[in-house]
Parts: sequence; C-alpha cells; structure tokens
Amino acid sequence: MPDHLASLLAALLFCLVSAASADDGGLIELHGRAVQGGLIIGRAPPGAEVELDGEPLRHAADGFFLVGFSRDETAPRRLVVRARDGSTESRELKPEPREFDIQRIDGLPPSQVTPDPEALERIRREAGQVREARKRLDARTDFAGGFIWPVHGPITGVYGSQRILNGEPRSPHWGVDLAAPTGTPVVAPAAGVVTLAHPDMYFSGGTLMLDHGLGLSSAFLHLAEILVEPGQRVEQGDLIARVGATGRVTGAHLDWRMNLGETRVDPQLLIDEPPQTTSRY
Repeated sequence: MPDHLASLLAALLFCLVSAASADDGGLIELHGRAVQGGLIIGRAPPGAEVELDGEPLRHAADGFFLVGFSRDETAPRRLVVRARDGSTESRELKPEPREFDIQRIDGLPPSQVTPDPEALERIRREAGQVREARKRLDARTDFAGGFIWPVHGPITGVYGSQRILNGEPRSPHWGVDLAAPTGTPVVAPAAGVVTLAHPDMYFSGGTLMLDHGLGLSSAFLHLAEILVEPGQRVEQGDLIARVGATGRVTGAHLDWRMNLGETRVDPQLLIDEPPQTTSRY
C-alpha cells in the first residue's frame, strides 16, 4: 500500500473509532474513555469557553481540548463548556478503575535498588530536562489525526505495572514496551515538534520527546540512535529514531510513554489494533 494511502487509512480508522465512542449531542463532543491512565479528546464549538474543575482549560481555536487521568485518579472531574450564545453544558468525568500488576522482588543487593549519590545527582539533572521539555503548551492539534504504533513487535511491558524491590515500592512503569531488535526503525506515532533529543540518560538511555500539541507529548526511551533534532517538525510515520538497549535495560526494546502536562497517560489506549503489522522502513 502506498505511504499516503496508509496514512489516510490510519486517520480514517481513528475517526471511526472516535465516532463510535463519542458522546453525541449538545455542546460537548468527547472521544475516548474516562479511565485511569486514559486520555479524552474533546471538542467544543469554536469560540466557546472551556473549564475543568472550575479552571480555564487550554483549547485550540477550532474547539479541541484534552483531559487526562492519572494512574491512581478516582475523583470525578467537572467539565463545563459555555458557548458564545450563552448556552452552557457540563459533564462529570469519573475515571473507571483499573487493576495493575504488582511484582515483589526481595534479596537484591542495595546497589541495585538505590543509586549512589553521584548517580542521584545525574538523575535529578536529567529529570529537570524532561520537565522543561514538557512545558511546551501551544494550540497545535497534531493529536487530532490519530496515532499509529511507533514500532511493531510484541508488547512486553504495560502502563501502570509496578515492582516492589526489597520492600520499597518503585515508580510504576509509565509506558508500553515493544520488543524489537537493536536498529529497528521508530516512526512518529503522530505529527509533532521535537522538544528533547538526549543521547544517554541514566535510566532511559537515548531519549527523544515529541510534542503533539496542547501539552500532549510522547517520549521514546532506550534508543540506539536519534535521527531528529530539537525544534524539528515531523509528520506521522516519519522515521525519527532506532530501537536500542541503552540505559537501565535488560534487552533491546522501545518504551513509549505519553504525558498530558505532568499527567502520565497510557498510549496503548489510543490505538485500537495490536502492533503486529510491518513497518515501511
């Protein structure tokens, strides 16, 4: 299938999936599920005011907005839209609970559980770079074209799972792991602008971040090679990197993560097919 037709088909599939889950009628149109780790893509009439929990919610000129739910979120969120003609509509968005895998591992050497002071300083410095990259917030709506898998291969790790090492809870796993050999092409799951390209972070190794608009960003970890630069715009399906085994890993794979601002969301919920088809690269 020609590349342009494949991209068109992906966008059409996203529209069909979204339409099936849309909340019909009224001022508010919602696509996606209110679920722990979920992302809702919403749309209000152009020129409307949008509020979430009593605060203005950033939205694009054409009415698109985003609502994300954290892994452990349980409280309902209140969404309000006020149109130019004065009409108002509100929705309560209560995230559905999910069960996450918890694994306990005891008897590990302390050095494998807690990094030394020098490593901790490096980790803090690199975390600051990631936070800075996530601060970008503009009215682009690259996310509205839908998402494709950045790599095709078996899923070996999922969002929300957590290890408890020597009785100490570690941070949950925030992405989806896709097993693939070193050098496997990584493509942009949606259009966006590169906000970070780091060759070697302590935990994540080669790390690339891509902003999709309205504060929604993707991160790609453990890369062997990064093929784009900060500030560069890429389109969905463009080659951006190659899979590696860099950072703290036991084998080659891609860890794909997504954030809406500081809220970590599950990228797997945005695609309605398994990552098993063949890449064009």
